[in-house]
Amino acid sequence: MTHSRRDFLGSLARLAVAGAAVTLTPPILVSAAMAAQPNARRLCFEHTHTGKSLDIVYAVGDRYVPEALSKLNAFLCDHYSGRVGRMDPKLFDLLHRLRLTLGSKQPIQVVSAYRSPATNKELRRKGHGGVAKKSLHMEGKAIDLHIDGVSLADVRDAAQRFRKGGVGYYPGDGFVHVDTGPVRSW
Repeated sequence: MTHSRRDFLGSLARLAVAGAAVTLTPPILVSAAMAAQPNARRLCFEHTHTGKSLDIVYAVGDRYVPEALSKLNAFLCDHYSGRVGRMDPKLFDLLHRLRLTLGSKQPIQVVSAYRSPATNKELRRKGHGGVAKKSLHMEGKAIDLHIDGVSLADVRDAAQRFRKGGVGYYPGDGFVHVDTGPVRSW
C-alpha cells in the first residue's frame, strides 16, 4: 500500500508540474492580452541613434508593469555609453498623453533620453548647445523627441498645455524636449 501511495503522490506531483506548465502564458501573449485591456497604456518608440524600436504596454490601470519599465530603461539608455539609468514612469505617462492628444499612431522618435553624468559633462565640454549642467536627462526625467507627421510646434504646444514639466523647443535641431521637472518652457 505504501508503494501505491508513493506512486500516487508522484503522479500527482507530475500532474501538478504539467498543469503549471500548461497554464503559463508566453510573454508575447501576456503583452497582447495586456494591450487588449481598455485601461492599458502603451508606448511605441524608435531610437534615432540606435535604430532600435520598442512597442510596449508599460502600465495597466494605476499599476506600472515592472518588466516593461526595465525594458524601457534599457531602451532609453545613454546611447553614447550604453549606461542604463532609471527613467521616471511619470515621463511615460506624459508621453502617452502626448500621443493621445496629438492623435498620432506613429512611434515617438527618440533623440535623447537617459544621459549619464559623464556623458553630460563631455557634451558640455564639447560645446553642444542646450546641455544643462544639471540636466534632468541624468535623472531619467527628460526626453528629446519628435513624431513623424506632427509638427514640432504642435508637439511643443500640446506638452505646454499639460503643465506637467519643462518643454524646450529646438526646431533647428529637429526635436522637442519634455521633462517631469518644474513647469517651465524655453
